[in-house]
Amino acid sequence: MDMASVNVNIRMDAELKKEFEEFCSNVGMNMTTAFTIFARRTVRENRIPFEVSADCRRAAVHQVPVDPAAVQDAAAKKPEDMFEEIKRDFNI
Repeated sequence: MDMASVNVNIRMDAELKKEFEEFCSNVGMNMTTAFTIFARRTVRENRIPFEVSADCRRAAVHQVPVDPAAVQDAAAKKPEDMFEEIKRDFNI
């Protein structure tokens, strides 16, 4: 199913963008793929896929519970394999 692509522009702090791009690169994807995964999961689950609180001083990523087994599994995988798994999960 081919869908037309559109550009989405967002504004963020330059340092945050740099750090996010570095993170995405480390896991074998770019920012577009990361935001597409976020959007697909949000629509599929009909919710933001992490907890959002009124405490704006903390980044949302720090509020996501971490499963130690998942971290260990992820550490054993190559970024390329993880990316392929994500693409399969989200039909990308």
